Amino acid sequence: MIDKYKLDKVLMKVEKPARYIGMEQNSIKKDLSKAAVKFVFSFPDVYEVGMSHLGMHILYNLINKEADMVCERVFAPWVDMEEQMRSEKLPLFTLESKEEVRNFDFLGFTLQYEMSYTNILNILDLSGIPILSRDRKEGDTIVVAGGPCAYNPEPLWQFIDIFVIGEGEEITLELLDLYKEHKKEGFGRKAFLVDAARRIQGVYVPSLYTEIYNDDGTVRGRMKLIDDIPEIIEKRMIRDLDTMFSPESMIVPYLETVHDRVSMEIFRGCTHGCRFCQAGMIYRPIREKSVDRLLELSEKLVESTGYETISLSSLSSCDYSQLQMLVSSLLEKHSDKKVGVSLPSLRLNSVSMEVLKEIEKVRKSGLTFAPEAGSQRLRDVINKGVSEEDLETAVTMAFKEGWSRVKLYFMIGLPTETDEDVMGIKRLTYLVKDLFFNRPKEERIGNFQVTASASCFVPKPFTPFQWHGQATEEEFRSRIKLVKDSIRDNKVTFNYHDPKTSYLEAVVARGDRKVSDAILKAWENGCRFDGWSEHLKYDIWLAAFEAAGIDGSFYANRQRSLDEIFPWDFISPGPSKSYLLREYKKALEGDTTRDCRLGCTGCGISDCAMWGVFN
Repeated sequence: MIDKYKLDKVLMKVEKPARYIGMEQNSIKKDLSKAAVKFVFSFPDVYEVGMSHLGMHILYNLINKEADMVCERVFAPWVDMEEQMRSEKLPLFTLESKEEVRNFDFLGFTLQYEMSYTNILNILDLSGIPILSRDRKEGDTIVVAGGPCAYNPEPLWQFIDIFVIGEGEEITLELLDLYKEHKKEGFGRKAFLVDAARRIQGVYVPSLYTEIYNDDGTVRGRMKLIDDIPEIIEKRMIRDLDTMFSPESMIVPYLETVHDRVSMEIFRGCTHGCRFCQAGMIYRPIREKSVDRLLELSEKLVESTGYETISLSSLSSCDYSQLQMLVSSLLEKHSDKKVGVSLPSLRLNSVSMEVLKEIEKVRKSGLTFAPEAGSQRLRDVINKGVSEEDLETAVTMAFKEGWSRVKLYFMIGLPTETDEDVMGIKRLTYLVKDLFFNRPKEERIGNFQVTASASCFVPKPFTPFQWHGQATEEEFRSRIKLVKDSIRDNKVTFNYHDPKTSYLEAVVARGDRKVSDAILKAWENGCRFDGWSEHLKYDIWLAAFEAAGIDGSFYANRQRSLDEIFPWDFISPGPSKSYLLREYKKALEGDTTRDCRLGCTGCGISDCAMWGVFN
């Protein structure tokens, strides 16, 4: 356990000490001396962000329900805390027991976005765990990583001992049980890593493979360094969401987090096939929780947390097959506590008047829609499957029910995009404003505001656009300026992302093992919290690319040949590469693909019916 005097001294000098004290409602503190396996979960960002991540609550409670296992938490200390810790030589510690992180068997990271990777290195360093996996010795903490970004693990290959590919509820306990078995028999670190790679589907141990390159820098292939480990890593999926582990309580923080509410997952997967969306591909097939199970969980979660809002979590919550029944049942069940229900961004062609009416019974907030592109032509390219008429219908319905604040999400830099497509962002935003003010004055309720937010498109692995190059910074800025300069209305707000951040994200997201050297160089020269605009050190990143001998545009902006081997091709996410290529070719032709709930589109998951897609 760390020095309490030093900790108290440090906490008096930082902005938000509540980030580091633990002891929150529903946190779990167990006797470490009685644990056969000790695990630390880390979301590599600041506490407020990490505590809003549903996956953390799931794995935290999942592991702690095992009598002989412990799971504690650690987050990336903010810059003021890091400065004090380094000054006082205070090692990184867990929230629950204030034990040093390096004294745990496992340190597990969730990889939610690429611009958190330097935070991972910083957490390892502050913990006293060797940064490079090859430098770790017997008794050193085993570093594990999972989450959506783990589907291209290669940029982190030097730092992570084990990657978990796919959904974590089953594989995590399998991994910890195997470690417990090895620990009991006295086996070593290397033997455990090899055994995990051989025996557990979804486990990838990067040190057991090597990557081979062509003269032009592209990947030629991969070679196993030992026998009997898989050539292809198959992702893990949970078949039945009703019987899988779901938390019945959530930790309630002392300070405000990104999402102060009950977060309840209603289904996994998506059937729309949006060609820009990595999650929509890697989380297939779709699987739903039943209304009865969700009502049961909601009762326990509301009771244990005291939250006044239930957020229905999924990739596209309006696609839940029994959404109206679920929302009305939740509101009726919790009517005495005045608990409301919220939905994340709404799909324009699936918004139900009945659902909106149910939601507004308790409280009304702003509504968020995601057209993604400004023109129908470009929405067909990305296979969004919504029309301008869908937008008109949805917002007209919302205005009639008394909503007056609308957010619209778009992307700039999509494949085949033209200036005309970009200017469609302004046109649709003004259309929403006109739909509000063209109503009779007595029917205009509230203070109207429409916000259009544009992100810079990043082509991601395992999407049809993985072959496509990212737009350059100059192209992004030119298109952003087109929209920004055209908006002259105080009822309309236009926000946009920094193209520099999106460029770095693309380099890392589409990178191979050589990119890991750049990540290391960037961290060594002071990069951390790269996803926070005020902390991004873009010039240091560019210098890191140069020092590592890589050209960022080779990864971000280069158009990939259709027969190129990608650094992530050894992972099987479900949809086949041939399907993704077929979708890419259809995109370039402006041809759409139907929702696979309306009939199989041949993505390569052969047993969808067994997973309940067409039930």
